[in-house]
Amino acid sequence: MDPFDSASDLAEAVRKRELSPVEIVDTCLERINRYDPEVGAFVWRNDEQVRSAARRAEQAVMEGGRELPAFHGVPVPIKDLTQVVEQPATYGTFGVHDTPRTVTEPVVTRLLNAGFLLMGRTNSPDMGLLSTTDNSRYGSTRNPWNLAYSSGGSSGGAAAAVAAGLAPVAHANDGGGSIRMPSSCCGMVGLKPSRGRVPQYVASWEHATVEGAITRTVRDAAALLDVMSVPDNLVMYRAPAPERPFSDEVGRDCGSLRIGLLLDAPTGLPVDPVCAAAAMHTARLLESLGHAVFPVSPRFFSGEAIVGYTQTVLDAALWASPYDQPELAEPHLRYRMERAASCHSGTYTRAVALLQEESVVVRAQWGRDFDVLLTPTMACPPPLVDTVLAEANADPAGVRVTETQMISFTAVCNITGLPAITLPTYTSPDGLPIGSQLIGGPWDEAVLIRLAAALEELDRWPLRRPARFLG
Repeated sequence: MDPFDSASDLAEAVRKRELSPVEIVDTCLERINRYDPEVGAFVWRNDEQVRSAARRAEQAVMEGGRELPAFHGVPVPIKDLTQVVEQPATYGTFGVHDTPRTVTEPVVTRLLNAGFLLMGRTNSPDMGLLSTTDNSRYGSTRNPWNLAYSSGGSSGGAAAAVAAGLAPVAHANDGGGSIRMPSSCCGMVGLKPSRGRVPQYVASWEHATVEGAITRTVRDAAALLDVMSVPDNLVMYRAPAPERPFSDEVGRDCGSLRIGLLLDAPTGLPVDPVCAAAAMHTARLLESLGHAVFPVSPRFFSGEAIVGYTQTVLDAALWASPYDQPELAEPHLRYRMERAASCHSGTYTRAVALLQEESVVVRAQWGRDFDVLLTPTMACPPPLVDTVLAEANADPAGVRVTETQMISFTAVCNITGLPAITLPTYTSPDGLPIGSQLIGGPWDEAVLIRLAAALEELDRWPLRRPARFLG
């Protein structure tokens, strides 16, 4: 078994009896034993449970007589922000006990129904509210391409696990870039679905958070979106049904699209030349595929709306987070909770209304001024490990430049609910992956998957693997 095989290829090998689920799980667990002490991707393991599940999956293959689900026998880790029955969910913080949970969230149920085997839990910053995966409870998750650098956040444990060949794919979620930032840092594909696409019983951060996955290939990203987005009648709303399965978009002709190119950060912060170069490189690849790429200056959110989201909404969401002992949260988060306690409820309502009003204007640009927007994924390369958390804790009330650069191009998609994908088409001179982001129009993951699949065919990024983990 190649530990860097896609989940789709592994599932096909299981169905053909070329690989056993036991072999796949044993390979992943052996690699976690060998490599994770230096990476720090996993915070909890269930080796015996996943081995037992693998044996049952193997038996089902050998017995035959029934159709196997799409990812039968393939292991997947769950991010530590998401609840699973009989597993802890500590949210990356000392402030939450490790008591086993009694609820399994809808995205996990869908992964189980698709045949996945749950394999451990991956690291996250405290309550997911940081752009890197550094926390005091478990330590920092490092970038497999260079262990001195961060894997990004908040799904940094998930991204590092896939990049290092410890898991074929990993569950993740995204409230301001938390799938796309770590995917960019670690050279992975990170698809952020549209709002309401993957069922959630609680739409956190004023409906900005979404569930998803981090993958190496576009085929896996599309196939996981298919299985994760099975509708649930108990959720409050759902995205419109796609025209066809997302997997069928892989290899489908895009036609000639109008792709707007944005290199200036909506936050007004400087964009590192290597990040701009990555987006320009992707622009040239898109032009070679017959698309029209041209510079644009889209309208985004007002300063008042941005402050309303980053402070009023997120402070309040943090205050309401499921801490058992909030006094043990990171200092920068304790500051935010204190600030939330002094905010008038009318201020929150006004902020939410403004975000909704301005989102209409922002979303209207897709299909009118351009079909897809191309940007750098982040305005800076992956930062050195621990630096973003140290900066936040040193001055919780101050401007955090690196963190803001990291979310400069991603957060707008969460506020508006638009789908987006980051692709690892570029490498910095010092060998770090640098992603480019494509943002689709309302509910249009399909066009992103078509474009991404065509770019993967040209660029062949799944063949690029961090040398340290090839053994």
